[in-house]
Amino acid sequence: MNEHRRKFIQGTGTAGALGVSLAAGLLPTRAFAAWNKGAFSATSLPAVEKLLGIAGAANSNQITINAPDIAEDARIVQIEVSSTLPNVQSIKLVVDKNPDPLAADFTLENGMEPYVTTRIKMKETSMVRAFVTSGGRTYTAAKQVKVTIGGCGG
Repeated sequence: MNEHRRKFIQGTGTAGALGVSLAAGLLPTRAFAAWNKGAFSATSLPAVEKLLGIAGAANSNQITINAPDIAEDARIVQIEVSSTLPNVQSIKLVVDKNPDPLAADFTLENGMEPYVTTRIKMKETSMVRAFVTSGGRTYTAAKQVKVTIGGCGG
C-alpha cells in the first residue's frame, strides 16, 4: 500500500476516534481550552509578564523547581514544579533566553495538588522561572539550567 495513503488513513482514523470520544464526553473538554496566543508568542520576559499580569511577582521559598543543573540534551529538559502555597490556581514556566520564553501555562482546579512536570526545549543556558498564582497573588522562583548541546537554535 502506498505509504502516503497509509498515513492518511491512520490520521483520519485517529481524528475520527478523537471526535467520537469528545462528542461522547469521554475526554475532558477543559483540556481543549483556549490558550493565550499573545503570551506564548511574546519574545521577552517583560512582555510575557505584562501579558500574563505577573509582573512584580514576589520571590518565594515555597516553590520548588526540580530541573537538571546541566541539560545534556536541550531538546528534552524535564522540569518539575511543586509548591506548598495554599490554593494554587496556576503554574507558569518561563525560560528567559528562549525565542518564545513562555514554555508552559497550567491552570489548576480547586483541590488539585500544586505539582506539574513537563519537558521543554531550551535554546541556551538560561534561568528557568516558575510563576505560581495563589490566593490572587503571584510568586516566583528560578533555577539556572546549563545547556550543552541541541537547543532551539541548533
